[in-house]
Amino acid sequence: MSLPWHLYIMALLYIMAGLNHFRIPRTYLKIIPPYLPNPKLLNQLSGAAEVILGLLLVLPNMTNYAAWGIIILLLAVFPANLFMFQNQKASFGIPKWILLLRLPLQIILIGWAYQYTFN
Repeated sequence: MSLPWHLYIMALLYIMAGLNHFRIPRTYLKIIPPYLPNPKLLNQLSGAAEVILGLLLVLPNMTNYAAWGIIILLLAVFPANLFMFQNQKASFGIPKWILLLRLPLQIILIGWAYQYTFN
């Protein structure tokens, strides 16, 4: 079975984003809400999950599981996106309206992943 080209794009995006958790951890640590324990570990776990799930997306027998994993991951990291919108220091100076638009982007990304849960 041949996988669609956009699945490879999705996989690449998650792999690259996951690797960035290790390349530039300060960026991710800054947006983890202070009420969550052990930000360094959370950053490493979410980065590793993105890389692993991105790799699994392109394995035909694992695509379905990886897509569900990505949906769960997107829900799990939503508090960081919300914190980034709410907290001036975590916003990196990005205009508030862009950060607000970023929040529903999670729904779009979940929808993109969901279309691969039927394999």
